[in-house]
Amino acid sequence: MTNPIADPGHGHSPAAWTAVVVMLFGFFAGTIAFCLEQPVFVWVSVGIIVIGLLLGWILAKAGYGVNGPKYTPKGH
Repeated sequence: MTNPIADPGHGHSPAAWTAVVVMLFGFFAGTIAFCLEQPVFVWVSVGIIVIGLLLGWILAKAGYGVNGPKYTPKGH
C-alpha cells in the first residue's frame, strides 16, 4: 500500500536510526562536558556528532536507507 501524498518514509530505516542514536549520544556527552567545563570533551562530542552524520550517509549509500535494496519497511 502506498501513500498518495508520496510520503518519503520519515527516515524509518537502519541508516537513519543509527545516525540519530550516535548523534544523540554525541549531543548528550557534549552537554555533560559543557556543564563540567571540559572544552576538549565538548569538541570530541562535536566529532561524534559529525561521525553520526557520516555514518548515516554511508549506511544509506550502502543500501540501508529508506529506498535502499537492503531495507524492508515494517508494517504498522
